Amino acid sequence: GGELPALVLLDAVSRTLPGVLGHEGSATEDSFVDGLLDHPHYTRPDVFDGEAVPEVLLSGNHKKIATWREKQALGKTWQKRPDLLEKKELSKQQALLLDEYKKELNNLKS
Repeated sequence: GGELPALVLLDAVSRTLPGVLGHEGSATEDSFVDGLLDHPHYTRPDVFDGEAVPEVLLSGNHKKIATWREKQALGKTWQKRPDLLEKKELSKQQALLLDEYKKELNNLKS
């Protein structure tokens, strides 16, 4: 049985064909396409098992949401796959976001 590897290959190749994905930007927005791990994802309700959705995600401010997502992706990558960051040249903005993430994490531990 090589069914599973065949399906993975079929999925990977078909995603590059026009019209296969419902939204053309989906492939470029996939996790890991930019060399970073994905940001956390949340759903309803706003509080589940004592964990609340971050306020910024409920704000409706798309710019702040995008910044939060980038910071979380950078931080998650730094924590779990620092080797990926070694290969990536961070912009000044990304370096600042990563520093903020580290400081926030440090404050939580203190």
